[in-house]
Amino acid sequence: MHRTSIATVSLSGDLREKLDAIAAAGFDGVEIFENDFLAYPAGAAEVGRLVREAGLAVTVFQPFRDFEGLPEPQRGRAFERAERKFDVMQALGTDLMLVCSNVSPAALGGIDRAAEDFRELGERAARRGLRIGYEALAWGRHVSDHRDAWEIVRRADHPAVGLVLDSFHTLAPGLDPETIRRIPGDRIFLVQVADAPKLEMDLLSWSRHFRCMPGQGQLDVAGFLAAVEATGYAGYLSLEIFNDQFRAGSARQVAVDGRRSLIAVADQVARSAGRTDGLLPARARPLGVEFVEFAVDEPGAEQLAELFAALGFACAGRHVSKAVEWWREGGINLVVNAEKEGFAHASWLTHGPGVCAVGLQVEDAGAAMERARALLAQPFSQPVGPGELEVPAIRGVGGSLLYFTDPKSELARVWEIEFRPADRPGAPARKSAGLTRIDHVSQSMEYDEMLSWLLFYTSIFEMERTPELDIADPGGLVRSQVVESADKAVRIPLNGTQSHRTLAARFLSEFFGSGVQHIAFASSDIFASAAALEANGVALLQVPDNYYDDLEARFGLEPELLERLSANAVLFDRDEAGDYFQLYTRPFQERFFFEIVERRGTYAGFGAANAPIRLAAQSLSARHPAVPRR
Repeated sequence: MHRTSIATVSLSGDLREKLDAIAAAGFDGVEIFENDFLAYPAGAAEVGRLVREAGLAVTVFQPFRDFEGLPEPQRGRAFERAERKFDVMQALGTDLMLVCSNVSPAALGGIDRAAEDFRELGERAARRGLRIGYEALAWGRHVSDHRDAWEIVRRADHPAVGLVLDSFHTLAPGLDPETIRRIPGDRIFLVQVADAPKLEMDLLSWSRHFRCMPGQGQLDVAGFLAAVEATGYAGYLSLEIFNDQFRAGSARQVAVDGRRSLIAVADQVARSAGRTDGLLPARARPLGVEFVEFAVDEPGAEQLAELFAALGFACAGRHVSKAVEWWREGGINLVVNAEKEGFAHASWLTHGPGVCAVGLQVEDAGAAMERARALLAQPFSQPVGPGELEVPAIRGVGGSLLYFTDPKSELARVWEIEFRPADRPGAPARKSAGLTRIDHVSQSMEYDEMLSWLLFYTSIFEMERTPELDIADPGGLVRSQVVESADKAVRIPLNGTQSHRTLAARFLSEFFGSGVQHIAFASSDIFASAAALEANGVALLQVPDNYYDDLEARFGLEPELLERLSANAVLFDRDEAGDYFQLYTRPFQERFFFEIVERRGTYAGFGAANAPIRLAAQSLSARHPAVPRR
């Protein structure tokens, strides 16, 4: 694994706060961005001391702009500026300065002219024991390609002058990273890494505002790094991320995301090269959602039990030593935790009633835990009582827990070991709603958190993400993106909002943070499920008649099907792969709600076209007890 570094420009806060966050995340070095240094009320020697006290090295001082190819007198002034920066570098305690390709209108072209400038700069740097790294900016006036930058470095032919490579400047313009393989590794002085979503915009704006961590965007960062590895490069991998969202967010979280991304992409590159040394366990393959756990108080437990019974669940057991009930229907396990101490109780005190944990079944829980730890996930444990299993867990979205079970260890017997059969005396008989499994678990969060949790899921688990969607809520836009396993056994929609008026934002406000806002149960017959729910007295979300009039126009549905949809408040979608049916309960204590879905054919979506209708109906339902129907 290469030593890792991150540029101060990637994080929020002042220079001291950034250094603290970088050190806490476990980086080896830091790029000192000139503006961060200039804005800090201490000299270079003091900043260098702070860096060393944090256990870091100054990887590079950057950027030095508009240097090569200038006519006189600008050329002479550029060398004078460089000497001043050399003074700063020596006081900071770094030997490398990054010079980016000239963008000045005064710059003259010519590889030999630029090479001569760098040869002289290299001589000046070498006299002080310093080095110069040259980087081609994708929007440079004469040099915008790493191949041209390398040719200038090659012709400069000075041991103090080397190349700086940046994945964004290679991949965003569409340059072939395979050309990097021909560059000697000892002539590369630094490799900077950044990902980005694919956008149609000018390269400068794209770079300055939308860079992200490897694995959060759509550029082939792994392919770029594989080409770098082939050169024999042995220096730092350093993140340089310009992103408005990151610079407004938590420096500590962004730093952790950054280091996690470098660990994950290094593992990906090693695997693609067929290496076996130092590999992490493979990404954990999720087999399904084992359970969802709710934290409640005693009155809430009774109310939730009533709702679960009405949804067709049966109380399958009580915990051997705790105030915890297990409810089951088909392959769905729900846990109601009303303990007065421990994690669930702390969650209830903080957030009120809601989901405090999700259990994922994976192929190997131990290996999943090992990979999660290596990728900086926070492990969780609490005292285990007599006869109980210690189920491995990590912290997840909003401080909730993510438990791991597997089919090959004692964890497969968790229900048998920790619960005793139980019923609820006097409880009225309820009809089964024919629910079979958890189709998806939807989590809501601040929009600024979405990239963090996308990286969390896709780096630890064998899950991929779908394209991001904008969904219209009556109170503003909601951004939605799904992470899911290849076989769709686990699907997790992530919903982020920047508006304070959306349903997701109201959930965040009521819940005091991110978390599970709704859970979707799969049914093999949505109409039979709807009939059972009605018989059991479940209050369903009502859908306006105008929606069904539009369905008829859009899909040309048979009158009988349209009438069944309308009568049961079922939403409908169709694509080339199949049909999708969905209905919703009203929220439990205005917190979370449940969805029943039926997929026909190979429909793989989530009814995105229906989301604005559902959100509007939920918004109206929150203000009025019922939606008038014809």
